[in-house]
Amino acid sequence: MHWAGLAMVMAAVAGCAALTPPAPLTGVSAKLGNGEVSTYAEVDASGAPKVIGLMFAASALENLPAGTDMHACFDKNRDGKINPGTECLPSHERVLPLPSELTRRADMPFKWLLLNWNPAGHLPPGIYDTPHFDVHFMVESIENIYAIHPGPCGPEMVRCDQLAIGRKPVPGNYVPAGYVDVGAVVPGMGNHLIDVAGPEFKGEKFKRSWIYGVYDGRVTFYEEMVTRAHLLSKPSECRPIPAPDAVAVSGYYPTQSCIRYVAAKDAYTVSLEGFAMRQASAPTAPRPPPPPPPGPPGGRPRAHH
Repeated sequence: MHWAGLAMVMAAVAGCAALTPPAPLTGVSAKLGNGEVSTYAEVDASGAPKVIGLMFAASALENLPAGTDMHACFDKNRDGKINPGTECLPSHERVLPLPSELTRRADMPFKWLLLNWNPAGHLPPGIYDTPHFDVHFMVESIENIYAIHPGPCGPEMVRCDQLAIGRKPVPGNYVPAGYVDVGAVVPGMGNHLIDVAGPEFKGEKFKRSWIYGVYDGRVTFYEEMVTRAHLLSKPSECRPIPAPDAVAVSGYYPTQSCIRYVAAKDAYTVSLEGFAMRQASAPTAPRPPPPPPPGPPGGRPRAHH
């Protein structure tokens, strides 16, 4: 073979190799139910994110714990004892870092996942009081999130000064219109902005819902809530993420939130996909508060996430 011909063959082989997608990246696993949950990611040839997500082995949805793991409790009546039924958030928590090959990138805002299993759902009654998972894709550091402490204030029993910090308004261009602050500042999480125009507030049965997490005037996490029943229905669906006009930090941000049953693995995935690079923009003034959302008589809806 002529050297020129050999060079052409080698170039063709190299070109094919470049088109081979990188293998998925594996993060951290934790036990849940009768199985495990684990983080994962998919990247393009440059190492930029394509998918980040959480995988539930099918067995992880069986024999799930009830009650609370007592990760967020406060002695409200000051009797020196903790009553799990009245002084703890009814949830079980798992901290799951994303693959380090991706999170070490300066242009990747999402670093870790916080998973909460809510065996009886949570407030408000008749909306989110169904057994479900809260999958938090965290931007804020672990140390800052866990510096938000239990306390006597607000519906979610948070430290009083931190309730005020959590409800600090976010610049209007950093969250989509329609997302409402209902005072859901949770210890070890932050505040939760809710779309009260969502179908679950219009009489439809709650299956999944998108949340923006904020604290101290900035976006700190994205969240997909999904019921256990909806996962067990073996869905395969992606929804557009309600996009803010701008972001405070340059980096790759997702455009879709997807929930799937993966038959080949007998597993379920909750993932953020369709990442696109966005450049940081200067903040604008906070939006004026909308009219109070629907809720129980005499109050606004409250929600632990």
